[in-house]
Amino acid sequence: MWSLIVPLKPLRRAKSRLAPVAGDTLRPSLALAFAEDTVAAALACAAVREVVVVTDDPLAGDRLALLGARVLPDAPGRGLNAALAHGAAAVRAGRPAAAVAALNADLPALRPAELGLVLAAAAGHARSFLADAAGVGTTLLAATAPAALGPAFGGPSRARHRFSGAAELALDGVESVRRDVDTGEDLRAALALGVGPRTAASARRLTASAGFTASAG
Repeated sequence: MWSLIVPLKPLRRAKSRLAPVAGDTLRPSLALAFAEDTVAAALACAAVREVVVVTDDPLAGDRLALLGARVLPDAPGRGLNAALAHGAAAVRAGRPAAAVAALNADLPALRPAELGLVLAAAAGHARSFLADAAGVGTTLLAATAPAALGPAFGGPSRARHRFSGAAELALDGVESVRRDVDTGEDLRAALALGVGPRTAASARRLTASAGFTASAG
């Protein structure tokens, strides 16, 4: 069973690359919807023991706790990778043998069964990762005890995680675990794949208010 660490920056600063399609009014609600659908799907995965969200955003913390996540403040306050290391350390402080995995908070199409396939593959490695749909970043980084998580997210993290010695998980049929959302095109791709109910509702509001369409044309 896995403990997943999900980092989430304050909503007012989240998903800045969605501003061209969502503006600063709808962008925070989209970021929250992504996180809620991601956490709900992760908690529904049979391989997941708990989801630990690291955030200083009070609204997001409250909403994700209602879904069943354990919420930790971002005590280090030094960015994404420090937050992930903090979450992993908190988990292993109570269970030193815990298997931990960092999971992006922007996977609104996440399917529990596909996440289970990724975690099953990760169980065979000390450290492993899954590249994002673009093949540049990382959507999941896993570590089985006693290996440290060693997160190196941000930008071309696929290359950094590979260089760090983590095994790349080459899996088919797990598109929902790869499909993170940073841009309008990413959102269209996620909507085509099929998103969770909160993201679907936010996308409908986006369509009504800003003329966003699910198709690229």
